[in-house]
Amino acid sequence: MNLPYKPDFSDKVIVITGAAGVLCRLFAKALAQCGAKMVVLDHTEVKVRALEREIREAGGEVLGVVADVTDAENLMRAHEDMLSTYGPCDFLLNGAGGNKPTATTDDEFFDRIESIGEGKKSFFDLEPAGFDLVFGLNLTGTLLPTQVFARDMAERGKGNIVNISSMNAFTPLTKIPAYSAAKAAVSNFTRWLAVYFSQSGIRVNALAPGFFSTGQNAKLLWNEDGTPTPRAMKILKNTPMGRFGEAEELLGSLLFLLDDNASSFVTGTVLAIDGGFSAYSGV
Repeated sequence: MNLPYKPDFSDKVIVITGAAGVLCRLFAKALAQCGAKMVVLDHTEVKVRALEREIREAGGEVLGVVADVTDAENLMRAHEDMLSTYGPCDFLLNGAGGNKPTATTDDEFFDRIESIGEGKKSFFDLEPAGFDLVFGLNLTGTLLPTQVFARDMAERGKGNIVNISSMNAFTPLTKIPAYSAAKAAVSNFTRWLAVYFSQSGIRVNALAPGFFSTGQNAKLLWNEDGTPTPRAMKILKNTPMGRFGEAEELLGSLLFLLDDNASSFVTGTVLAIDGGFSAYSGV
């Protein structure tokens, strides 16, 4: 992996939640290349062990922990494992998140009240439990790891937290009301934390990725013949740069926000990396 630049994190212990996801997996490998001692958390053991092997085979230091970011006791045990292996946490990357089908509508627009019950899930069919799941994963899953791991930073008077928001925190996307609202909450919470920790030596920022074409979402964006799907066409039409992002294009922003030599006066920022999507009105 070629990094845009390579800060020296050899004295840092970095915790990443949701580490086995497409983007956070890349982040973990990149930060290990910078010399950090990586503590990778995910709820799926087979994926955690696979990521451990990949980082070790590349010469990095890593501790993989199976943990649920919505379970405080789980996270406390992960914290103890980290302390006994590497010591206190220096940086925290809150990467766990995602959407659930139970909090997603089938149509972009509501047509008529008579259409309810015709086999498509409308806003009126969404269940509160689906919203709870999405808010739990994205917002509570950012709150609890921060309470557990940022305590180390508070005790030493220095540290760095990067949350993962989304460009739909700026403008909500159709069909996914819970995810859009949850990511808006993550952005707001990021700014609140930045102010709260501003005099304690802890910086707090967020990345807000736009649309990136990965193996995880390929079927939503591309037809079998390689042409873009109708939804992909709408995305590209409303992205001024006219293309999807590559996952590696997030690395420069992440390294910048974590590197005290580059961003020591940056806190409370939600950095959009979206090819201009969130800035474009469509006109």
